[in-house]
Amino acid sequence: MVLVYINSTTGLSKAALETVTYGKKLSGDVTVITNGSASNEQLAQLGEYGASKVLVDRSVDGEDPQQLARLVAAVADQVSASTVIFSHDIYGKAVAPRLSVRMKAGLVAGAIAIPEADGSVKVNVFSGKAVGYVKVASAKQIISLLPNSIQPEKTGSACSVEETSGLAGASAISVLETKKPEGNIPLPEAELVVSAGRGLKGPENWGMIEELATALGAATACSRPVADIGWRPHHEHVGQTGVAIRPNLYIAVGISGAIQHLAGVNGSKVIVVVNTDTEAPFFKAADYGVVGDAFEVIPRLTEAVKRFKATQH
Repeated sequence: MVLVYINSTTGLSKAALETVTYGKKLSGDVTVITNGSASNEQLAQLGEYGASKVLVDRSVDGEDPQQLARLVAAVADQVSASTVIFSHDIYGKAVAPRLSVRMKAGLVAGAIAIPEADGSVKVNVFSGKAVGYVKVASAKQIISLLPNSIQPEKTGSACSVEETSGLAGASAISVLETKKPEGNIPLPEAELVVSAGRGLKGPENWGMIEELATALGAATACSRPVADIGWRPHHEHVGQTGVAIRPNLYIAVGISGAIQHLAGVNGSKVIVVVNTDTEAPFFKAADYGVVGDAFEVIPRLTEAVKRFKATQH
């Protein structure tokens, strides 16, 4: 039996569908435990991705990781789960280690593939510069899946949804204020990302980056120096000290490619770099490189994308 935890406070994310798909690939019997405000109709759709049943506790707001650990542990015991799956996001990072101690279960953090025949799980190590294999020796295991590591797959139909409560106990945390990042596409879930650095010379020039992102249907991001000097909000900062992402396409404009930045984006499937400096370190990590002035290259690229998309309708 596999138990999958998802947080549905803001609805069902792509990462949630990925974890359910991952659980289904491990076992034919997948139970989902969730909290949040997603409707029963929305939650029932998880059955299309492999869930046999969804349990929802609407009394848990998800702000207290200890409370969430108690909830997941209680449900895992209730359904006799041998494996618990999380997304490797803020919830997975906070709850999975606590649950590991509570259940005496080995933890594989940041999985990027289905377990091998011998049970070992492939993970990113050294900030994504290498891969390793982790094998759990305990009877129970917990796996957190890096977002965008596998593609959600529809394999079934809507499943039953059951309300539950009283398993998590009281929360010890009171949230006074919540500030949510702006933007339509959360960076960890984005499949396309357009990012820029100090090469843009000022925040007034970010319009062309946003226009390209809109044309592609992509999220926008930035390097740390750009966020530090206030050109862009900090939630757009990608890198070792910011958000780690694994999009299908990452376009870096005017970013030199310091190792700290690369650590957060080198999981991208395709990297395109635009820079005037032929010696920029980013070119060594790029799949495609354009040596040129961003103020000339990006508007032309945007127009080319618009023309291409116009021919698809």
